[in-house]
Amino acid sequence: MHQDLSGILPVLPTPFTKEGGIDVPAMRRIVAFALEAGVDGVVFPGFASEVETLSASERETLLQVCVEEVGRAVPIVAGASASTVEEVVGYGRQALARGVRHLMIQPPKAVGSSPEAVAAFMGEVSRGLPEALIILQNAPAPRGSDLSPETILDVVGQVPAIAYVKEETLPAGPAISRLVEGAPAHLAGVIGGGGSRYVLDEYARGACAAMPALEIAAQHVALDRAFRSGDKALAREIYVRTLPLLTLQAVYRMRLTKHVLMRRGVCENTIVRAPTPELDAQAVADIDACLAEIDALALPAAVQVPTKIAGALG
Repeated sequence: MHQDLSGILPVLPTPFTKEGGIDVPAMRRIVAFALEAGVDGVVFPGFASEVETLSASERETLLQVCVEEVGRAVPIVAGASASTVEEVVGYGRQALARGVRHLMIQPPKAVGSSPEAVAAFMGEVSRGLPEALIILQNAPAPRGSDLSPETILDVVGQVPAIAYVKEETLPAGPAISRLVEGAPAHLAGVIGGGGSRYVLDEYARGACAAMPALEIAAQHVALDRAFRSGDKALAREIYVRTLPLLTLQAVYRMRLTKHVLMRRGVCENTIVRAPTPELDAQAVADIDACLAEIDALALPAAVQVPTKIAGALG
């Protein structure tokens, strides 16, 4: 199978207005920011999009915005996870109707973790979405089912519609190695998760792509390009420089992402719906210091941090 997903595929955050609704103009700026950073694709919705707090109509509206703004510039991966086959198929058909074929689906925990049960669920989904290229998301417990590599390979072998696996259990590295080594011919690749906090190890083990949050997309793109061109020293320099911020991002999650995007003139606020720690003055100072250190690293001329995007605030 042709590998059409590779490189940096950030999960886009969902911006909210002060009144609590979704902010469509800000979503357009978010997509523009991602594209100007040179990303290889975008993902919406995902965990980092606060997907569990969005209504079906909000998901559909924002996915439509993504499709309109991206056009054919890069692939779009649409999250379609839900608790039942019927819901997954419904979300998948919304995406397919908009020309989005890559669907990321996490088997619900209620299905269990046996290869037979997971394969039955994913097989039923694939039959309901025959045009889809499925990305099987394997998230760690307690949010995900923490499937073993052996289980995933068994499931992939039974469901040819699964074109990719997003592996983000911990430690992800050994699991990625086992998946790459045992992959059937129809599996196009394994994608790393975990906010790209382990991206160099994932790439070294054969991962074809990474799905970080969006806030430092340009640096992640530069790291990806350096690694693929053989400049492992530059890739590591960028990686080491990003780690302090990514460590904080593991705690403050979407609120940190939106804070950085505010600094970039993309978002108007850091409002979140998902339970997320507040940013006090010391946390903000720490984040801003990490961001300044990241920005101080000169990137290759072909990859620069967007400083002003189309429709930017102010």
